[in-house]
Amino acid sequence: MRRPVTTEFPATRLVGVAEAVSILREGGLVALPTETVYGLGASALDPAAVARVFRVKGRPEHHPLIVHLADADHLPGWATVPPEAWLLAERFWPGPLTMVLPRGPLALDAVTGGLATVGLRVPAHPLTQAVLAALGAGIAAPSANRFGHVSPTTAAHVAIDLAGDVDGILDGGPCRVGIESTIIDLTGTEPTVLRLGAITPHALSEALGRPVGLRTHAATTAAGDRATARGQLASHYAPRARLELVPRAELQARAATHPSASTAVLDDRELGTTAESWAQNLYAALRRVDATGPAVILVPTPPPGALSAAVADRLQRASAPR
Repeated sequence: MRRPVTTEFPATRLVGVAEAVSILREGGLVALPTETVYGLGASALDPAAVARVFRVKGRPEHHPLIVHLADADHLPGWATVPPEAWLLAERFWPGPLTMVLPRGPLALDAVTGGLATVGLRVPAHPLTQAVLAALGAGIAAPSANRFGHVSPTTAAHVAIDLAGDVDGILDGGPCRVGIESTIIDLTGTEPTVLRLGAITPHALSEALGRPVGLRTHAATTAAGDRATARGQLASHYAPRARLELVPRAELQARAATHPSASTAVLDDRELGTTAESWAQNLYAALRRVDATGPAVILVPTPPPGALSAAVADRLQRASAPR
C-alpha cells in the first residue's frame, strides 16, 4: 500500500488582483480562479512566460493552451471570427465554453503549439475578469496542476501541486462548475465538440440552429496521444491510484473482490445525487480520497443528467492506461 499523500496547505504566496496583474506584466505566473478549474496563467503575449507554463506543468510543448480574454470584443486579432462564433459568444460568454478558431496575428506559436488554430474563452469568475480587464491582454492558462493529474478546484489544490513553482495564487474560493470548459471547433464544415463540459452539444446545437458533432473518447484513444487540440488526450485527470469506472449496479460486487485495505469507493455519498453535483465535487473528492493512499479507487458511472456525459468523459480518461 502506498504512503498517504499530504493534504496540508503548503506555505505559498496569496495575491490580490493588482499584484496578480503586476506579476503577469513582469513575465511571472499566477494561478487564477475560474468557474471551471483554477488556471496557471501567463501573459499570452510573452513567449518566455508561456514556455515557463509548459515547464512547470511538465506539459508537452505541442499541446496547445487556451487563451482567456476579458470579453468577446477582444476576439479580433486573436482569431478570424466566423459569424457562428459571435452567436456563441453572445449566448454563452462569460462562461465555460472554449472556441477553437483560425488563429490571428496575436496568437503565438508558443500558445498554439504551432497549429493554425487557437482556443479562446471568456471566463465567468469576477476576480479573473478583473485581472484580464486590468492587464489588457490575453492570459494563456491551462489547469494549475502537473500535467495529466487531477485538476485543481481550490487554491489549496494549486498550492499542494505547484508550491514554489508559481509566483502567486489568486484565491477565488471553490470553482462553481468544477470540470473544464466545453471545447467546440468552428474551423471545419461542421461545428464539433472536442471536449464535453457544462455547455452541452444540445445547447450549442440550439444556439447555432444546426447539428453539432462530437469527437468521442474512443476516437481520441484511437488517434493516440499526439493531440491536435486541447482536451483530446486519452489519459488525463488521473489520481495517483488506479481508477476503475464501474457500472452502478455492479459497484458493491466489484468492491467485494478488492482488498478493503487498499481500495477506496467514491460514490454519491461524496459526490451528491445529480450529474451537476458530481461535476462540481469530482476533482476535490478524487484528491481527498487519493490522499489516503489507496491502490485502487472504484467509481460508479455518474447519475443521469445534462452533465452526465461530461463527467463520464473525465472518469474514462482518468481510468485510461497511462
